[in-house]
Amino acid sequence: MIAPIRELEQALAKLPGFGRRSALRAALALVRESARLADPLAAALAAARESVVCCSRCGAFTLIGENPCRMCTDETRERSVVCVVEEPSDIISIESSGAFRGRYHALGGKFSALKNASSVKIRIEELKGRVEREGFEEVLLALSTDMEGDATAGYVTEVLRPGGVRITRLAFGLPADSGVAYSDPLTLKRAISNRIAQLS
Repeated sequence: MIAPIRELEQALAKLPGFGRRSALRAALALVRESARLADPLAAALAAARESVVCCSRCGAFTLIGENPCRMCTDETRERSVVCVVEEPSDIISIESSGAFRGRYHALGGKFSALKNASSVKIRIEELKGRVEREGFEEVLLALSTDMEGDATAGYVTEVLRPGGVRITRLAFGLPADSGVAYSDPLTLKRAISNRIAQLS
């Protein structure tokens, strides 16, 4: 295989959902039909890179000119509850369920079972500051149900509980060892509607 195609395949294989074979098929299609596929893709990637950032307040994806994002500045959204997620993509999944109309906070990751909690750079201090400043009455933890998600939920609870805020977690609907991004809108809606109190 010639070097440019191999390099394209390797770049595509780093994307979520791409295995080596699917990356190779995509690479060959992009090279074979560059005018129809590669050129629009390159333009869309460049536009996204130049105009999309993470909201300085909640961490959701937003445009450079709309920071804080629309969800943070929308006065019709419920101000008493904040939904804490691992990644900005989780916010998109929850919004598509239509079951939540409060505020959001993306941590930017979760704790690894192999790393010390203090060595993981996630936005917990920013969350604590927002809870104090914005006066949330409830923090809804919409985190993965795997070991790292449970560890993250426990740590967030430990940090926030002294402030007296009510802490809840998604109820049934999310399968074990799964995440918000892989759940369908109906499952997310049920999980949000039937959330339970988070235990320490």
